[in-house]
Amino acid sequence: MLEQTKAAIRRYRDGAFHSRYFVGEGIDIGGKPDPLPRYTNAFQMMGFCRIWDKEDGDAQTMEGVPDETFDFVHSSHCLEHMKDVDEALFHWVRILKPGGYLIITVPDEDLYEHGEWPSPFNPDHKWSFTIHKPKKALPNSINILDLAVRFSDRLALERLWQIPDFFNSAYPTSVDQSVLPTAECAIEIIWQKRG
Repeated sequence: MLEQTKAAIRRYRDGAFHSRYFVGEGIDIGGKPDPLPRYTNAFQMMGFCRIWDKEDGDAQTMEGVPDETFDFVHSSHCLEHMKDVDEALFHWVRILKPGGYLIITVPDEDLYEHGEWPSPFNPDHKWSFTIHKPKKALPNSINILDLAVRFSDRLALERLWQIPDFFNSAYPTSVDQSVLPTAECAIEIIWQKRG
């Protein structure tokens, strides 16, 4: 619930989002109903930021969007809905200019799914994500570090961290803490496109 808004509050305090990541023209993939462009006034170097959602086409292929169009590509809580994560990332990288940034937030499988699959809080999730585990904890689990290695020829990993902001481990696992106005149960990945 309003995951982008929660992230914007956190990101506002981080100078890199002002001076590096949200700079120039961008696209927010899967941005509705909480789009990044509503914060263009908070991130002064962000120019136009297009919202891409279901009515614009399939986020998996980004059909109709030319190669190397955007200075940054942002997606908050959309990648877990894609049929093929690698194909989606291929196209998200395709539309990013060399030197530009890919900023992605996904739910963390331990903080969000609590080890249950299918996701108890969102049955449309096709994938769960963890930074790294030696063995899959959930059937459709993706290690972000493995993903970073697969895309290392095109993307340099700049930041990767779990965001348990205001997550309360004392709550029962039946509680979806992401519906709370402050809790983030996520992993944020920031890559820079090589070239």
